[in-house]
Amino acid sequence: MPRVITGKYRGAVLFAPKGDNTRPTTDKVKEALFSMIQMRVPDSRVLDLYSGTGQIGIEAVSRGAESAVMVDKAGSAISIINRNLEKIRAQGDPALRVIKGSAASALEKLGAEGKQFDIIFLDPPYKIAHSAAVEAANLVNQYNLLADDGVFIVEHSSEEPFVTNVIELKFNRSCSYGLTMLTFFGKE
Repeated sequence: MPRVITGKYRGAVLFAPKGDNTRPTTDKVKEALFSMIQMRVPDSRVLDLYSGTGQIGIEAVSRGAESAVMVDKAGSAISIINRNLEKIRAQGDPALRVIKGSAASALEKLGAEGKQFDIIFLDPPYKIAHSAAVEAANLVNQYNLLADDGVFIVEHSSEEPFVTNVIELKFNRSCSYGLTMLTFFGKE
């Protein structure tokens, strides 16, 4: 079960769906991620695509992010995210928004709303991580969704091909955590 590591929701154990359809980010990877972006989180606007449990958005707001938008197309994931918001008593909190839909449709909707994010995190199913990142980066650029000094982060498998130079953002670095990799991009 994922848990909130620190901040105002610290220690909350979050619900996760049963089965293999959702693979929550491990606490080890989540701790490493937030260690790397900790100075960016306070007062930031966070977009958590392929959100699953909502734990990345919840963790960000727990650590002082201004807001987080959590997106997933699976009804079971949306149900879990809403249960987790209830668990931390944040249901209805405007800082934590949930969108049911594909990453592409959510990016188009957020673009039409004129939104911009400081941190965009994608954790798609590993088998489609590369194509999902390419598509998301194209839409992020099209709608100017990433702040000028923002970061676009993809969680993916170290065992699946992940070509960074076809993603229309500036590659910064990749970090490996066993079978999991975090790859960071910024604006060109």
